[in-house]
Amino acid sequence: MSQYHVPVLLNESVSALNIEENRNGVFADVTFGGGGHSREILERLGPKGKLIAFDRDSDAIANAPKDKRLIMVHNNFRFIQNYVRALGFIGKIDGILGDLGVSSHQFDTGERGFSFRFDAKLDMRMNTLGGKSAADVVNSYPQEELTRIFKVYGELDKPWKAAELICRWRENSPIETTGDLSKAVAKLYTSFNEHKFLAQLYQALRIEVNMEMRALEDFLNGTLACLRPQGRLSVITYHSLEDRMVKNFMKSGNTDGKEGKDFYGRSLSPFTLVNRKPILPPEDEISSNPRSRSAKLRVAELTDGK
Repeated sequence: MSQYHVPVLLNESVSALNIEENRNGVFADVTFGGGGHSREILERLGPKGKLIAFDRDSDAIANAPKDKRLIMVHNNFRFIQNYVRALGFIGKIDGILGDLGVSSHQFDTGERGFSFRFDAKLDMRMNTLGGKSAADVVNSYPQEELTRIFKVYGELDKPWKAAELICRWRENSPIETTGDLSKAVAKLYTSFNEHKFLAQLYQALRIEVNMEMRALEDFLNGTLACLRPQGRLSVITYHSLEDRMVKNFMKSGNTDGKEGKDFYGRSLSPFTLVNRKPILPPEDEISSNPRSRSAKLRVAELTDGK
């Protein structure tokens, strides 16, 4: 198994795609990352099967295996519908898998700026070829906007205070590194709650930098056109914001969770839930891979294809 990233809920998420029922079908892994899930899908695919894999990280693309059944797309999964249509598979995808976590490689590569464990450049971009960095956000966003980000994406107890301290710090010197950021907000945490507070703060910035919630909504909506009838959607989430969006979408066909009813009161949702409750990692997986402890797997099957 690749050491680039340890895949979470590997067997559970891939088995949910029902590849064995259509080994020569077309599947998609929209978060290639370290390639663990994709390699498992390829192991189960037949010789005429196809796997479309998405990732916007150049490091992940470079880690892709050489396999004629694999089609790599170097772009954000929010554009899944466009690429699937261009490839000629619109409405024909048998299963789509998404693991929404940041890869171990990204967390463990200090210069990427995803982790407060390293004093490095404050970057956090999934695609390092363009776009604003986390340093751009903390040094240029107005205090009110920073407050919103920390409240909505980080669910901090005192988002306004974190924003205030950052704005006060940057008046004297720019916040360029992870160390600078941690020092700027040091008054808000102690050794007791340091890890939790900084994890929430960094999560909020990462989501903003990579437009993760907007990308997730676009991706989910795109799956409706991509999947064939009875095609499966298998998604692993790691925090409440994305899990709520995935749960709502699978329940109702929209991210707001507004479930339509017909004249007889029957649900108009395009999906049937495969698992009513999320599938969680077993204790042995959490012990061997602590980053899996917050993971939740939800699976749904498209009923009418639209």
